[in-house]
Amino acid sequence: MARIAGVNLPKDKRIEAGLTAIFGIGRQLAKKIVEESKINPDTKIQDLTEEEEVLLRSLIEKYSTEGDLKRKVAMDVKRLQEIGSYRGFRHKKGMPVRGQRTRYNARTRKGKKRTVANKKIATK
Repeated sequence: MARIAGVNLPKDKRIEAGLTAIFGIGRQLAKKIVEESKINPDTKIQDLTEEEEVLLRSLIEKYSTEGDLKRKVAMDVKRLQEIGSYRGFRHKKGMPVRGQRTRYNARTRKGKKRTVANKKIATK
């Protein structure tokens, strides 16, 4: 099992797809890394040799991934909150930040729907 950048890669996948398990590496960057390493993209991760794993590790170290990238994103959000920007306020409230509607959608950010009770009419 290959362990790169602190992540156990899924051994039954091709290299390009398996590298996307690392936070900060998407399809395009994975393709670029495999091309730079000159490894056959159809190779499964379980079939990688020790030298190929070392080569992949050295190529991936050039990019910010996993902990460093997560820390950077968290610091960016914290900065927005501290300066009191609209985006920071939306992050703090857990609401959509990029202008999406909130009346009907945004359930993944707002959580489960809660029904608001009607006003009770006083009887005479």
